[in-house]
Amino acid sequence: MRVDAHHHAWRIGRGDYGWLTPAHPLYRDHTLADLRPLLGDITATVLVQAAPTEAETAYLLNVARNSGGLVRGVVGWEDFAALDIAARIAAYAQETLLKGLRPMLQNIRDTGWILQATQRPALAAIEAAGLRFDAMVQPRHLPALLGLCARHPDLKLVVDHAARPAIAAGTFQPWADDIARLARETGAFCKLSGLATEAAPDWQPDDLRRYVDHLLDCFGPTRLMWGSDWPMVGLAGGYARWHDATLDLLRDLRDADRDAILGGTATTFYGLV
Repeated sequence: MRVDAHHHAWRIGRGDYGWLTPAHPLYRDHTLADLRPLLGDITATVLVQAAPTEAETAYLLNVARNSGGLVRGVVGWEDFAALDIAARIAAYAQETLLKGLRPMLQNIRDTGWILQATQRPALAAIEAAGLRFDAMVQPRHLPALLGLCARHPDLKLVVDHAARPAIAAGTFQPWADDIARLARETGAFCKLSGLATEAAPDWQPDDLRRYVDHLLDCFGPTRLMWGSDWPMVGLAGGYARWHDATLDLLRDLRDADRDAILGGTATTFYGLV
């Protein structure tokens, strides 16, 4: 199964995308009808939240239910500060299409927010429910993720967009050492996604190669999964360009390893059926 492990869908009229202003180049509805013509041989996807509301989670689950089997998993949002957070997460876990939750960590000023004691009930509930934790982070968060995994060793965690290394600036450290340590000392997974949007507008596959090779060395193919980050990838050349670049960057791998990154890892991690 070929899987796009990270994409979005939104309707502007819902009004809870605080970051998506009229000045934003993607300020319009983006639905599965827009995505389907781009998928090629991809037959399953994971739909990820883009707004910090429970209404977003309900909306994405409805999109998934009506996708004709395309969307096999949803990563939603929940208010970690809610007094009844454990009960809320347990209830969400009854939704077979809900595979995980994602607080929007990169938008929180406090880099160590996820390590605060107030977040522990939510994290414990995610562990208990067998859900996954998508870590929407920047390089500054990687040491905090190391601490998070140490405190919650049973938490199934995936780093979105490889923690967004500053590729356009050519910055490699300390991102490279920090993500290598996370891979080495924890069971975290990582998404091979979002790299094109971190590169310069005229990026070429070779601009990304150093970063992709490092992720392969750190996580290996069985802990690395491909995602488009559509429609955000439209700001960096589009779906097909990123997909084709990925195939180029992975061309020297064995077929089994390439298959893992392009579908097998996501299927296993998210429990897609």
